[in-house]
Amino acid sequence: MAALRRCVPRWSRTQLLGPTKTADPNGRLNTFYQQRCAFRREAKRPETKKGSVPQEGELAKAGEAPVKAQAPPVGPPPPPKAPRPSLFKPLLFTIGFTGCSFGVSAIWQYESLKSRVNTARKEPEKPIDGSQDMAHWHKWWNQLSDFQKQLILLMSTADDFWSSLTEGQRTATGIIAMNAVVLCCWRIPSMQRSMLKYFTSNPAARTRCLPMVLSSFSHYSIIHMVANMYVLWTFSSSIVSLLGREQFLAFYLSAGVISNMVSYTCKTATLRLHPSLGASGAVMAVLAAVCAKVPEAKLGLILLPMVTLTAGNALKFLLTMDTAGLVMGWRLFDHAAHLGGALFGIWYIVYGHKLIWRKREPLVKLWHNVRSQGGKPGGGPGSL
Repeated sequence: MAALRRCVPRWSRTQLLGPTKTADPNGRLNTFYQQRCAFRREAKRPETKKGSVPQEGELAKAGEAPVKAQAPPVGPPPPPKAPRPSLFKPLLFTIGFTGCSFGVSAIWQYESLKSRVNTARKEPEKPIDGSQDMAHWHKWWNQLSDFQKQLILLMSTADDFWSSLTEGQRTATGIIAMNAVVLCCWRIPSMQRSMLKYFTSNPAARTRCLPMVLSSFSHYSIIHMVANMYVLWTFSSSIVSLLGREQFLAFYLSAGVISNMVSYTCKTATLRLHPSLGASGAVMAVLAAVCAKVPEAKLGLILLPMVTLTAGNALKFLLTMDTAGLVMGWRLFDHAAHLGGALFGIWYIVYGHKLIWRKREPLVKLWHNVRSQGGKPGGGPGSL
């Protein structure tokens, strides 16, 4: 009886605690163990957030193979690649602006020649007695105050200086004055946004066509402007004597636009979409045109005046430097604009002058016919 009492508690404890195995010999799961252990563990399992990586221990409890968690990337994520801007509109603008520039310059030259001929045909006026004329001006001069006399003398000196300049230097003076005005506008804080929008060329900007012209008259650095304008002043007399004032202005403006178009193309190809400004492309076209036309001319360096070299060798050196800067990615200057302006200057002085300027006669005749019909009585635009 005592042995039976000792066996009953042992049997009852074994039945209450249950077996340690999760399945019986027949392969069926033990429902009591599943409810007590597995379901309770499932309720206590922490919920994983979206995007989080499960830990190795949690995967082991769930019965899955452990996966090593990847370490987060170090540093900021790489920026998305910028799409390549379209160059269709700038290309159309370059072609149209170049054609319009040479067309307007041809008509301007026709009007200038016509005005000179009409002035020469006028009959000379009767000469005035010199003694009476001198007495009149002497009396008028004595009636002026000292300030008025000094002002007139200053204006007379300026007029004498302007008369002593060549036609090329006078044209360059107007371009230099425009560049100086734009340089002063860069120093006005309220105009910074407009200057960045219209006076810097960038293929990734919204406004891309008009800055191709205006950026050729824009300099932010005084040293940059002085260097470009000094070269323009030096070669202005030679280039205007070769092309004439009207043709030179069309050539200069077209060179600025074409050099910016070449710069746009290189920036888009390399995805280096940064703004640029300056008259370097147009000035390089002037320099290259003169050097290609007169390659044996002697040139001196600004900082080393004792060193001289021929214009042909100087042009080769500049082309080599800009090509190397473009290939190696130098960003000190816009080498693509320099190279585009220089190549356009060489092409125009060798071939372009014959292809464009010498074939302006049909346009001039058309303009002459329009002017002749408009000058007749009843020959206005509304008449038949």
